[in-house]
Amino acid sequence: MSDFVRNIRLWFAPERVREEGGTPDYRFSLANERTFLAWLRTALALIGGGFAVDQFLPDLRWAWRVGLALALLAAGVLCSLWAVNHWVRCERAMRRGEDLPASRFPVLLSLVVAVVAVAMVVVVLVGWEG
Repeated sequence: MSDFVRNIRLWFAPERVREEGGTPDYRFSLANERTFLAWLRTALALIGGGFAVDQFLPDLRWAWRVGLALALLAAGVLCSLWAVNHWVRCERAMRRGEDLPASRFPVLLSLVVAVVAVAMVVVVLVGWEG
């Protein structure tokens, strides 16, 4: 079974993470949980931003409004899924005494947010009704 599939199964049975390796220092597990919660807050902010763009910019051209809203909503969904996957991967690595996993996701998320921000700058400069 691949690590990815195993990680997804652990999303729904986090107590099974304890079957691997030894118990890490509780401070590290709690820090991992705080990081998870920070990523969830980021996901909620992105989702809220997507709804805000859709609901509060009715004069914006439909394609712009829907495109920007969907980009933010998709980033929020990916962020929330990545958060739980990263939590499991880090918890497993700590229990095994391995290095914490590296991820390119923060860079990807930053790029999506930057592209949406640039698009919003264009909308502000050009005007909402184009």
